[in-house]
Amino acid sequence: MAEEKKAQVEETTEAAQETVETAQETVETVEEVKEQVPVQDPKEFLENFNWEKYEQGIERVDDSKLEEFEKLVAENFVDTADEEVVQGTVVYITDREAIIDINAKSEGVISLNEFRYNPNLSVGDKVEVLIDIREDKSGQLVLSHRKARTIMAWDRVNAAHDNEEVVSGFVKCRTKGGMIVDVFGIEAFLPGSQIDVKPIRDYDQYVNKTMEFKVVKINHEFKNVVVSHKALIEADIEEQKKEIISQLEKGQVLEGVVKNITSYGVFIDLGGVDGLVHITDLSWSRINHPNEVVELDQKLNVVILDFDENKSRIQLGLKQLEKHPWDALSEDIKIGDKVKGKVVVIADYGAFIEVVEGVEGLIHVSEMSWSTHLRSAQDFVKVGDEVEAVVLTLDREDRKMSLGVKQMTPDPWTDITTKYPVGSKHKGIVRNFTNFGVFVELEEGIDGLIYISDLSWTKKIKHPSEFVNVGDTLEVEVLELDVDGRKLSLGHKQTTENPWDKYESEFGVDTVHTATITDIVDKGATIEFNEDITAFIPQRHLEKEDGKKLGKGEEAQFKIIEFNKDFKRVVASHTAIFREEEKRNIKAAAKRQAASADESKPTIGDANEALQALKDKMEAGKK
Repeated sequence: MAEEKKAQVEETTEAAQETVETAQETVETVEEVKEQVPVQDPKEFLENFNWEKYEQGIERVDDSKLEEFEKLVAENFVDTADEEVVQGTVVYITDREAIIDINAKSEGVISLNEFRYNPNLSVGDKVEVLIDIREDKSGQLVLSHRKARTIMAWDRVNAAHDNEEVVSGFVKCRTKGGMIVDVFGIEAFLPGSQIDVKPIRDYDQYVNKTMEFKVVKINHEFKNVVVSHKALIEADIEEQKKEIISQLEKGQVLEGVVKNITSYGVFIDLGGVDGLVHITDLSWSRINHPNEVVELDQKLNVVILDFDENKSRIQLGLKQLEKHPWDALSEDIKIGDKVKGKVVVIADYGAFIEVVEGVEGLIHVSEMSWSTHLRSAQDFVKVGDEVEAVVLTLDREDRKMSLGVKQMTPDPWTDITTKYPVGSKHKGIVRNFTNFGVFVELEEGIDGLIYISDLSWTKKIKHPSEFVNVGDTLEVEVLELDVDGRKLSLGHKQTTENPWDKYESEFGVDTVHTATITDIVDKGATIEFNEDITAFIPQRHLEKEDGKKLGKGEEAQFKIIEFNKDFKRVVASHTAIFREEEKRNIKAAAKRQAASADESKPTIGDANEALQALKDKMEAGKK
């Protein structure tokens, strides 16, 4: 215990000594300051004394010190006014946020999402920020890097466009026709055609990637920016392109890659220069689409067929690297030989048959059947059919061949006189109409014509469709046969008896029949004696005995005054019925009158007697 108390006393003594020494140093310092400060005149002091600050309780500060302080504040301290863009320094980075020092009262916090375009952000980096809120509810300074970039972005974008600078952008997502790219905080559009010099099939591979671009278009009115990655690599390609174009020659064989396939051809990348292989130059055989021959990204050799003056349009060929199939066609094939092939194309005028790969022959529609009526090639064959035909013509120089199918069967006109002699009756199918008649097919290759006048004995037909339909079966009789002209004249009405032969006696001139007026027309009326005979009554022959005229629906007797079997013309009269009676009556009356006159007529004897009497009377007077 005694030792502990002794130690405490010693510590207290040492502390007291230190205090005394400190007090002595302070007194010495004050005395030195007093010696350095010059003695001020009291009058001068009163004149310069700031009574306002004295009243406010503010100690006097030297003006030079104030000016220095104001200068330091202006240079270093940031005025945290709202909506102002300033530059800050990244002082700390967490997993989710970046701490930014802008020389304000406190640091600001910004989410790392706003720096997604810059995954390499690190402590010490200078960044532009917007003072969004000077102090939120928790007293925190709120900053925004995204807003700051947006405000400053347009100046940077315009400068990059004007100076053709290369900018870095972050591909945010895919959109219709291209991609959305974050450039300086502005959402710019990257067209699909501007991603690369070759067509892009998988756009998603570029999402969330940082790439370099050139600003190619700015629409200030709608705040739209268009960027291009393709423009950066075109400059290098242009040099390669000039070198390749300078060496191009017709007939030159080059290696290329299939860049694009269309319905009309294939675009080949020759190493910076594109050429087109038209679909007709892909294969000696007919193809429906180029993808039957090539596929995308396929490497192949092509030959230069032609190009324009600037060599900007290059025509390429693929099939020209192989021998033409016509040159390899067997010499054994000659006219009259039978060949087999597949139908590859059908046209209205015929079908093309591929005899061997790349060698085609045409079967004209007229060579498909012995039939002479008009038909289409689709009625006989369809694409893909295997057919056998006869070689009709063969021109190896012009590489043309015509074939025939009908020659595979005998010509039906060979024994036509035996099968279809004049007067023979047959059945045929109506195949076609004309204004003057009907074409009837008796068998494949044997057609005949029925003139409209030979369709019916009794009906007046203006067009064959009034009497028969296409596809109907008709009985016909062979009227004429022209073997050399391969023509048959047929008749349908000749297969039945002509009813007008019977009507000629039944409805002869002066015969009388009872009928009803069926219709009144301009020049008269019509009556029907039966389904075949319709007679015409002229206006003057409609008069009745009382002077009036017959009307529609009235029944009366009619006398046939004209009958023409050849023209099927019948003319009748009602007036002739009673007029004939009048004529008979008049004739009878005249006859009776004549008879009566004959009885009272004087004879010669009577005359002699009268003369004798007159003579006697005259003589008596003389006496």
